[in-house]
Amino acid sequence: MKARILESKRAQKGLAKAPSEIVRAYEIWARLVEDHGSGILWEFKGYHNEKLSGVWEGHLSCRLNRKWRVIYSVDKQGHIEIVTVERVTPHDYRRN
Repeated sequence: MKARILESKRAQKGLAKAPSEIVRAYEIWARLVEDHGSGILWEFKGYHNEKLSGVWEGHLSCRLNRKWRVIYSVDKQGHIEIVTVERVTPHDYRRN
């Protein structure tokens, strides 16, 4: 299933502050999700894709490296998956 990625302003700010290797890792992650849908992430153990709980319930987290994470949510509209990237962060799950 193809996916469309939407980035929140916070995610864009996080990417602007991130080191170049994180931006590159995010681009690879985004391309993989766009081409195959978010379900493919469960097949790659290195991404450590996981459901979040607490204030982030309904969202998922995926590793870009040992420190940096992508926090995102998934919604389906017809045959297209909408993946909303909420944050690209150095493992900071605070909601504010």
